[in-house]
Amino acid sequence: MKFNIYEEANRCLLCQDAPCTKACKTGDPARAIRAVRFDNHKLALQWVKDCSDDDLERAEQACIHYNWPIRIKEMLRSISQDDVDGSLRPSLAIDFCGIRCENPFFLASSAVCTNYDMVARAFDAGWAGVFYKTICLQEIKEVSPRFDAMHSNAVHGDFYGFRNMEQLSENPVDMDFEILNRLKRNYPTKVVIASIMGQTEDEWVALAKKAEEAGCDAVELNFSCPQMKHHGMGSDVGQSPELVKIFTACVKRSVKIPVIPKMTPNITHIAEPAAACVQAGADAISAINTIKSVTMDFKAEVTGSRTVSGYSGRAVRPIALRHILELSQMPEKVMLSGVGGIETWRDALEFIQLGCNNVQVCTAVMQYGYRIIDDLVLGLQRYLAKRGATELQQLVGERLPKFLKPEQLDRDSIIYPKFNRELCVGCGRCEISCQDGGHQAIVFDSESRSPRLVGAKCVGCHLCRLVCPTGAIGTSKRVPLKAKAN
Repeated sequence: MKFNIYEEANRCLLCQDAPCTKACKTGDPARAIRAVRFDNHKLALQWVKDCSDDDLERAEQACIHYNWPIRIKEMLRSISQDDVDGSLRPSLAIDFCGIRCENPFFLASSAVCTNYDMVARAFDAGWAGVFYKTICLQEIKEVSPRFDAMHSNAVHGDFYGFRNMEQLSENPVDMDFEILNRLKRNYPTKVVIASIMGQTEDEWVALAKKAEEAGCDAVELNFSCPQMKHHGMGSDVGQSPELVKIFTACVKRSVKIPVIPKMTPNITHIAEPAAACVQAGADAISAINTIKSVTMDFKAEVTGSRTVSGYSGRAVRPIALRHILELSQMPEKVMLSGVGGIETWRDALEFIQLGCNNVQVCTAVMQYGYRIIDDLVLGLQRYLAKRGATELQQLVGERLPKFLKPEQLDRDSIIYPKFNRELCVGCGRCEISCQDGGHQAIVFDSESRSPRLVGAKCVGCHLCRLVCPTGAIGTSKRVPLKAKAN
């Protein structure tokens, strides 16, 4: 049976000061495994190119996994050589609001960027910029605990959804702007953006002016935080086109640096407030903030109580992409900064291909650390090289023409599923799902433990392909749909 390197890499604990690498001595198997985990398996071999089987065996023996060691040798020996010239490292530089960015990867305004040392370490690691944690004039007091996560059954550590009740920066206002000033002075090539939130026009203007005086490259207007204890702030404002237009306009009048409103997803039509911001002079739009949600784990209760708060992580990426698509399709054209569920370079690419000039990352950094920037950059560089693209800007919005209205989609052809008998293990999951959730188009032979497609009943929905645990169901060529007899 084919060895699933991604499945094995997902078991890795991604240890700090990894024992496997310390035991290996001739390479860095931990870094190679991390490359596989973050969708860069073709690049992984560069970190173990000098390792013998004995080296990798020692690394495997040193693995501190809670059940059984990662099969390091088998995983890495299953990877074929990269078909892209490793010396090709295209530039990922791109302009955003007239600001030159070394790459499109920014820290999102959140817990991952709350003080000087954190952001400095992120910049040293390779992040191009920061949307610093939102600054306001109100007193901020947080609750404990403030986080919760959605895991698959009893799997710990690797969560697909993340809920937070955190609000804005708890630092004194002047301290935050001094931090931003230091960051810009000490890292002049990095992009430093202040995220701010006010309750009144005067507060918005005062904070924006402080950001400009601190030397910030731009200012983000947080119209989107879903769990503010103060009324008339965050997503309360972001749902009103009239209010976001007023506040955007007053900030635009008060500063010369770019102004970037951040939109809430907790709304039916995100383009309505976004368009109002553009009409008021916004230079770009950030989207999205977290999605209002509820989780039920009693361990996340605050003295026995709960509240509605923000949901993020890879589970929200399709929702974020839907909002980005809607913003890209607005008549009012504006630059976009995409946020929501980005973990890998391929995730980031999806936002870029729908029209974003940069992307912001939060939850993945909270889970895996600033170090993920390595694979974000390397993966996107390799993709550019493989495509023969000379600059990242060529990819911005390239997938937009693929998106049509429902009534414009082809309904006169079909793609049938195709079974790969070598990969099929005979579990019968495809038949179960097709019988109970599809169109009863698969027959399962219990003796041979083999599924068979009934073409006359198949509608090409591809549920079977999606539930197959071994990837044994692929696709055939698209063919004309035969007319049904009356």
